[in-house]
Amino acid sequence: MLKWTKLQLEKFKTKFNKKKDNFSPNKHNHYFFQLPDNIGMFSTFILKLFFSGIKVTKEQTRNLKKLQKEGVVIYVTKPKNYFLYLFYYTRYKQDGLPFPQIGFDYNIIIWQPVSRFFKTFFSTLDYIFHNLALPDPYASGYIRDSLTNGQSALLSLVEQKGFHRRFIKAKKDPVQYLIEMQKSIERPIFLVPQLMFFDKKPDRSMPNIMDILLGTKENPGKIRRLMILFKNPGKVFVEISQPVNLKNFLALAENREKSIEYQALSLRRNLLNQINRHRQSITGPVLKTRHEMKENILTKERLQTFMEHHSKARNIPIQKVRKKASDSLDEIAANYSMVIIKLASVLITWVLNTMFEGVTIDKDGLNRMKSMSQKGPVILIPCHKSHIDYLILSYLLYNNNMPCPHVAAGKNLSFWPIGPLFRGGGAFFIRRTFRGAVLYSKVFAEYIHNLLAEGFNIEFFIEGGRSRTGKLILPKLGLLSILLNAYKNRACEDMIFAPIFIGYDTVLEESSYLHEIEGKEKQPESLVQVIKARKFLKKRYGRIYIQFHEPISLKELLLQYGTPIQDMRSKEFNIFCRNLGHRVINAINFVTVVTPHALVAAALMNCSKKSFSFDHLISHVETYMNLLLSQKARLADTLLLDHVHTVEHVLDTYVQRKFIERITKDKTPGYADALLKVNQSKRPNLEYYKNNCIAFFVPAAITSLTILVKDAFLFSASDLHADYEFLQYFFKYEFAYDVDKTTEYFVRKNIKAFIDETILMPHPTLPDTYNLTSSGFRKLRLFSSFLKTYFESYWIVLNFFMQHPSNSIKTKDRIKKIETIGNRMYKKKEIERKEALSIVYYNNGIDFFTTNGVKGSDNKDRIEFYANAIQKYLNYL
Repeated sequence: MLKWTKLQLEKFKTKFNKKKDNFSPNKHNHYFFQLPDNIGMFSTFILKLFFSGIKVTKEQTRNLKKLQKEGVVIYVTKPKNYFLYLFYYTRYKQDGLPFPQIGFDYNIIIWQPVSRFFKTFFSTLDYIFHNLALPDPYASGYIRDSLTNGQSALLSLVEQKGFHRRFIKAKKDPVQYLIEMQKSIERPIFLVPQLMFFDKKPDRSMPNIMDILLGTKENPGKIRRLMILFKNPGKVFVEISQPVNLKNFLALAENREKSIEYQALSLRRNLLNQINRHRQSITGPVLKTRHEMKENILTKERLQTFMEHHSKARNIPIQKVRKKASDSLDEIAANYSMVIIKLASVLITWVLNTMFEGVTIDKDGLNRMKSMSQKGPVILIPCHKSHIDYLILSYLLYNNNMPCPHVAAGKNLSFWPIGPLFRGGGAFFIRRTFRGAVLYSKVFAEYIHNLLAEGFNIEFFIEGGRSRTGKLILPKLGLLSILLNAYKNRACEDMIFAPIFIGYDTVLEESSYLHEIEGKEKQPESLVQVIKARKFLKKRYGRIYIQFHEPISLKELLLQYGTPIQDMRSKEFNIFCRNLGHRVINAINFVTVVTPHALVAAALMNCSKKSFSFDHLISHVETYMNLLLSQKARLADTLLLDHVHTVEHVLDTYVQRKFIERITKDKTPGYADALLKVNQSKRPNLEYYKNNCIAFFVPAAITSLTILVKDAFLFSASDLHADYEFLQYFFKYEFAYDVDKTTEYFVRKNIKAFIDETILMPHPTLPDTYNLTSSGFRKLRLFSSFLKTYFESYWIVLNFFMQHPSNSIKTKDRIKKIETIGNRMYKKKEIERKEALSIVYYNNGIDFFTTNGVKGSDNKDRIEFYANAIQKYLNYL
């Protein structure tokens, strides 16, 4: 590439030396730290081919062009590496992005075009001859001019000789130069950290022989890099970290008045910390052996002090206490293994392709969470509808360059062989109750503290178990409280809560849920059940939907709250924990995807007619869709594209599963002329899917019912507040309410939606007053019907309390008595809905009445009050 004939070389020298303007400032502006716009077709082809297997996603690079328009783009890497420089130059140029031509403290010779090589070489000689010194691109202003004219650069933070050159020899520090430059120009300089991953496995605490001989995975040597690139190029990928606006950085109070040397050191340190945190957010923390982890936890001063106190208080030898603590840790701890995670990824890919029609993923939400994970450990909190939840989220993160989290799993899943496999995938096991297990609870808390301190992400299900009803269960606060206590004890600087929705068109465990809701005993998990699960592989279960809410920074939340967590007393801490739990549940509800199966189930279940036409059903679906769109709910894409065809597809499924029946003799395809009815015995199945989307309708259902019970076509918004507050409180064990919103907010929001739907019309003269339209009455019934099942369940529970004095029935026998009463009332048609015969709703009703003064037939006044209230509302349903 650099071979010229002697004649060509002489011609070039002559031409070069004949230039008249020997002292022109542009004459010496040729440097080997810079690559030109074009390095030649052959060189470009070679580099493109060499780097072709390295992945850079469009999601990562889509903001780079915008940054170039707004300011100067400087790419930042941790190690100084010519491989990285050439890659970013080649790939970003290929993709039409700002590409780094200038490499601070780089010296690129071999890839220079021949003409540029000699031009640079002779211009340097000429400068030395005239000035007895090397040309200085910093002092001459060449770098500044190049950057302000639109070129981009690459800055590397760590170099073997870089510190010596800056600190000992006092050479120009590129970071300091950029700060000086930023102070003299208006446009911001954007520092964009770049990371290249040759492997996303976490580092081990003890390096192996490959790491010693061939370099680490973070910064592999030339041989290891080439081995990975040729053997498995798809493994290599690039991540782009959050850009740092240098102008804003210098304007911060802690930097504004400092010396330029301090600012340069602070900026360099911040960039290195950001890159290190970003790398850890992909690979996870350093992976210690199980023995190291145990020793680290059991020898902590806090646990040692507790065990000594426990030994003296219980009069147990300290050795026995330590043995028990060690056994508890063995029972709890995960045994994280990348081999098992890789095998699981292959298996889950096959399962998803076999059983489901695809997975719809909120990529933007995932990227937001990924970005926030650089601030601290992420606490992933998905809703819990299926055992698939454990697998799908870890699988999703692993395949989107995030470490698999440590997952809190019930001890019932620790049976062989599933238990060891789950432990290898990151599962740690937790007992259903800590009652009486003081030492166990302390060991568990220390294990959580250790995970957070090491930087591991944790996944847990705030509902405590899988929802048997389809709607979210109210939060269980035990593990959340342990996490907050760990933060209180300074396990980490910040904790990022990530509420996540995982939903299914059809849930695998549907039949077992109905079995349990009807009061049948839950079958314990076992190897036999795993073997029987093979039958699920023969069916298709539709799509899986995964949505991410905006992550919640605990540090920022506490700043808004106003009281540091270390200063909270027990009562205030418990209130904060409870409110955070409800905030998470509401966040999951907010990002719930309304699936076609859920929406059609709601329309079917709330239909007042026993038989109905397809057009009648579609009108219900459209009424619900209009409300959902006004609430900015997330609807499945198929509903938005063609809701009529989608409803037909769902009906095909429901007819096939005998949830509904065609009662017309006409068997022609389609439902245009068909008459349909719901199979009464299958209503509990449909109830589950209806409840998948009920959270969006609860405020509208309560508002509708408060309007209906006014029994007038004219009312004011303030007239509704008392009933709304009562109903919200009455169903507090069924639905989580937004702790940040008032009754007035919900009433006004729903009135506005009802006006848009022509259910209500503002009064022409009276302020805050509304008229109910004739068509609106029917639609209010359609919304309020969501509550009928719950009223009927609670009516059954209240009938139990009417018939039995306080403490006359043992707690364990009470639910069986209520089931008997419910079945009898259903047969006598005293209640209409079969789905009201739910053991879950019964238990919620018991919790409500017993905490509100109803414990038996002797509480006559309270029973009469609630009986009148239930009947009043049921009369309008």
